Amino acid sequence: MKNVTITVDEEVARWAKVWAAQQGSSVSRLLGELLKEQMLRERAYEAARSRFMARAPRDLKASQTTYPSRDVLHERG
Repeated sequence: MKNVTITVDEEVARWAKVWAAQQGSSVSRLLGELLKEQMLRERAYEAARSRFMARAPRDLKASQTTYPSRDVLHERG
């Protein structure tokens, strides 16, 4: 594990200590967990974006007057 130094206002630091104590944890551990959750969300978003961008484009207008159904667009049975 790496140690990281952060700078926050005194009021924020006091609040964070109380909040961490209420959670039965430390400010350091809670910040680490929050950062990890954010990292995982961003990785999941990027993976989903990559999958979407890798798909071939679709012609939304299957015929002159009709569009594909919602189920077809979302690959539902």
